Amino acid sequence: MTPKQVIFKKVSRDKSVAVYLAKRDFVDHCDFVDPVVYVMLSCTFRYGRQDMDVMGVAFRRDLFLVTRQVYPELQDKEKLTHTKIQQKLLRKLGDNAFPFFFEFPDNLPCSVSLQPGPLDEGKKCAVEFEVKAFCGEAQDEKIDKQSSVRLTIRKIQFSPENTELAPAAEMTFEFLMSEKPLQVKLSLQKETFYHGEPLKANVEITNSSSRNIKDISLSVEQVTNVVLYSNDKYVKSVAKEETDDSVPSGTTLKKEYTLHPLLAYNKDRRGIALDGRLKHEDTNLASSSIVKQEVLKEVQGMLVSYKVVLKMIASGMVGSSEVSLEVPFKLMHSKPEAGNTHNEPDDMVFEDFKRDYLKGVVYGDDDESPAEL
Repeated sequence: MTPKQVIFKKVSRDKSVAVYLAKRDFVDHCDFVDPVVYVMLSCTFRYGRQDMDVMGVAFRRDLFLVTRQVYPELQDKEKLTHTKIQQKLLRKLGDNAFPFFFEFPDNLPCSVSLQPGPLDEGKKCAVEFEVKAFCGEAQDEKIDKQSSVRLTIRKIQFSPENTELAPAAEMTFEFLMSEKPLQVKLSLQKETFYHGEPLKANVEITNSSSRNIKDISLSVEQVTNVVLYSNDKYVKSVAKEETDDSVPSGTTLKKEYTLHPLLAYNKDRRGIALDGRLKHEDTNLASSSIVKQEVLKEVQGMLVSYKVVLKMIASGMVGSSEVSLEVPFKLMHSKPEAGNTHNEPDDMVFEDFKRDYLKGVVYGDDDESPAEL
């Protein structure tokens, strides 16, 4: 069967305006982000649940908002450069289709949300992107919901090209009343691990001290920096390996440990950062954020990073103390292989977003039922 191009379609309630998108995921390559046909694009950071809004003040902030006039046209669309998907849509939709494109600015975060607890209600804390089309006399007037349509999209990133860098950390610890030190080394096989891939960490301990090492544990910690008016940091362990391994005085240990940083092991844990969702399908732990150094200070929203933390207890005659060492790494999706542009499908499938009405409540903002044209 010949592959077909899926087109996401959504129509306003009064049928006055419709949005057609060739995709809902837009990749942040750091140097540029894939373009999208749009009327209005917004990036919103909700940093409190909807039921926390008090005195008319919403716990949300628009990080980016841009609006463009679609009709009447400000420029002859025949003179514009169109993508192949736009050209196909123009042929299929006719004279009432008006293509536009835009570019994401560099200082916007990717789509990230914090996992709510089992009893939490309302919208979750998240960075969300949305395309909105509407009819009105002016772009800044109050939007009539009957003449508008909204569609959620995502800004995502894929892992950079593989490097030969293997992160490692090594430290020497000296203790009171011990002539010789404790040497600890923690290393990873590579810098970037993919979602669902086991993470292997190598531990080397040379215990020349007079203390005994016990209760060795390793964990993957997710660090979420929430950047808005202030800089808050949330650290959550998303994978942990606790062992009975010990290294008595005068001995050594060299061992590989395996960790599994998966959302499946962190279901219903409040505050875990996740990649943004488009529908109600499962997602994964949030991918590591990659931001260009020159715009880092301008970025607001949520930035995610990961590290492996090694901990152990050094016990002796004069008491016990904790020894720790950490190594950063990236957790991301692998970059898809580039498709063959010469074999692009000629047929398109329109995935129509419909609304169901029940007792005055509107459902189905992201309910999808494909309709082939």
